[in-house]
Amino acid sequence: MGNKKRLGIGFIGGGFISRFHMQSMIAVRNADVRGVFSRTTASAETAAAHARSLDVGEARAYASITDMIADPDIDALWICAPNYTRVPVMEEICAALTTGKGSLIGVACEKPLGRNASEARQVRDLAKKAGLLDGYLENQVFAPAIVRGREIIWKRGAALTGRPYMARAAEEHSGPHMPWFWDGELQGGGVLNDMLCHSVEVARFLLTEPGAPRDSLTPVSVNAFTDVLKWQRPEYAKRLADESAGKTDYLKRPAEDFARALVEYRDSDGQRLVVDATTSWNYVGAGLRLSMELLGPEYSMQVNTLDTDLKVFFSREVTGKQGEDLVEKQNAEAGLMPVIGSEEGAYGYEAENRHMVQSFLAGQRPAENFDDGVAVTELLMTAYMSAEQGRTVPFPPDNLGDFVPAVARGAWNPNER
Repeated sequence: MGNKKRLGIGFIGGGFISRFHMQSMIAVRNADVRGVFSRTTASAETAAAHARSLDVGEARAYASITDMIADPDIDALWICAPNYTRVPVMEEICAALTTGKGSLIGVACEKPLGRNASEARQVRDLAKKAGLLDGYLENQVFAPAIVRGREIIWKRGAALTGRPYMARAAEEHSGPHMPWFWDGELQGGGVLNDMLCHSVEVARFLLTEPGAPRDSLTPVSVNAFTDVLKWQRPEYAKRLADESAGKTDYLKRPAEDFARALVEYRDSDGQRLVVDATTSWNYVGAGLRLSMELLGPEYSMQVNTLDTDLKVFFSREVTGKQGEDLVEKQNAEAGLMPVIGSEEGAYGYEAENRHMVQSFLAGQRPAENFDDGVAVTELLMTAYMSAEQGRTVPFPPDNLGDFVPAVARGAWNPNER
């Protein structure tokens, strides 16, 4: 393990997020994308061809995860398949390794680690059983603006006037790429499960003193609210139904498109800290907007990904095909538009994948790992409990491991309240 100079990576999943990771690999010097397995051969072949076109590795499509593990050129797997496949994917990985079908150094998994706390714990435990190093792919804690801002705040502001006590984080856009994201059962919930996972974790990261372990902050309680503000309106519910060939019915089985959570922590000195996290699938603006704030006694920091250093303007005479060539989740092609020069860099994917690769090659567990993925999922499930019960829920709540949100069971519809 320690003698390897380059890491051969296999991707499980051939969709949008896998291609985003592949794009970021251009900035990772000691890794090669060697393979892709996806639910359809066409998807795997398309994604493998994309990796080759980027010159990040001679990737090829595989018929199964086990076949990919059996290839000695592949040292680690990046799990980027849909949420509802997390446990079966890890079960196949574990079975292949424990029966001697091949060997791996590590596995990295996109957010969330599971649709609920039970699944997240299963994924973590299976990785441990297989003897794998594990990395949780939470890109926002690797975003350059976040990392640099945190470093400055703690080095200058906190050192002189006291630790920060509040972190705010929000992620907003106009809705997911694929129909399964909108399905509460397949995805595990709605926007809370899909995107509040980012906001809760990056806010916790900002409040944690650099070099301190995750457990230096102890969650005390969660207060949350969820609703459907846009996508149950008949015209928008019809759009979802049309785009999913009738499978998505938001009039009868919606998932939340807005969520907010307040998480109270205590630090090692007993001081109260607060995370204020908000997310939505009903933001109509230039595109994906990530905003973060960190507040302390005599200082603050702010990040907004749409406050870019490049903007372009197109008059109404400039028309063309819809796309996302200026910013992810782009909602328009005219007017004054912010442009993110390198989304994979600005959002943290380059630094994230560099860290995962370097950790695996060094035989070390990544700093952001499956324990973090479990901790995030447990907070999200507590947030769902709070929203369903309409009260602040102490952490950890009873029966957390058995809890499945009503939205994931198809038993939640705010129009019927």
